[in-house]
Amino acid sequence: MPPLTGHAPRAVLAALLCAFVCAFSATPATAADRSGTDWTAQPAAGGGTRSGEDGGRPYFYLEGLPGTVLQDRLSVTNPGTAPVTVRLRGADAYNAEGGDFTVRGTGDFTVRGTEDSTGTGTWLRLAADRVTVPARTRAEVPFSVTVPAGASPGDHPGAIVAENSGRSVGVRVHLRVSGPTLTALTVEEVSVSGRTIHYTLVNRGNAALAPRLAVSADGAFGTLLRREARNLPVDLLPGQRVKLTEPWRDAPALDSATVRLRVTAAGGAQSEATAPAVFVPWAPVTGGALLVLAAAAAGAYAYRLRRSHRRPPGRDGPDHGDAARTTAGRRHSVKAGAEL
Repeated sequence: MPPLTGHAPRAVLAALLCAFVCAFSATPATAADRSGTDWTAQPAAGGGTRSGEDGGRPYFYLEGLPGTVLQDRLSVTNPGTAPVTVRLRGADAYNAEGGDFTVRGTGDFTVRGTEDSTGTGTWLRLAADRVTVPARTRAEVPFSVTVPAGASPGDHPGAIVAENSGRSVGVRVHLRVSGPTLTALTVEEVSVSGRTIHYTLVNRGNAALAPRLAVSADGAFGTLLRREARNLPVDLLPGQRVKLTEPWRDAPALDSATVRLRVTAAGGAQSEATAPAVFVPWAPVTGGALLVLAAAAAGAYAYRLRRSHRRPPGRDGPDHGDAARTTAGRRHSVKAGAEL
């Protein structure tokens, strides 16, 4: 075999190095690589009264009279290669300022995980506060919701929170206590800032609402904005208020307008509010004002300069006649003194 010369040794060395790297890259992922990252928590199949299109349930839906005990099951799935231990707790749910569905509690499981909760989170009890799920396995955890005898009718939102290695998953619990429901919705604090409309929605009833919003604006010269009612990406929970915004990209540069917001929801809930808006092109106006001020200052300076050049010399300068009379008086006094 002829000796390897030129680029041949380097080519063989590169091929061996590539094979060595690929061999290490092909090593299966360790348990630490996948454990605690792929698990899921969701309602168990076949329970409850509402299902999604794929046969699964996006959330728990439970309904009953005050004093009843409702039951269901949570499913925790671990597709990883190592066991996963997931901690569980119940929590109240509420709307964050921007409308997101949020749960109460700090995640401290030492006190049954119900800190800061006063409603559904304290009524909910899981069969275990933690569950270990083997690799490629699904575990189902039963739970119950005991509705207090004095619970008020309407929706009481909550969630089951599952946590592992700093990752938390909230599974929504839509609990409805049987009885009269009231749907009431108001839109408040409407204002316009630049090209954005700000407003606040308040659910003043006892049922969760899916609000719809219609927007219009009329200016001094006619219609400026017309938007038909559309669904907002917010599930407004009872007693909650959320602050939202509506973009107005084609707002006028110069006009005085009245903005009108109308919100509706199922069950007859509706509300309307208006706000004034004045649009002024501040940059040109400010620049023009500065130019006017600069011109006025220059004119005043030029006027003072012209007046100073036109003044007669005797008015502001020294009076030579008075000086001569003063000198003559002094000479007369000296002469009179000499004679004495």
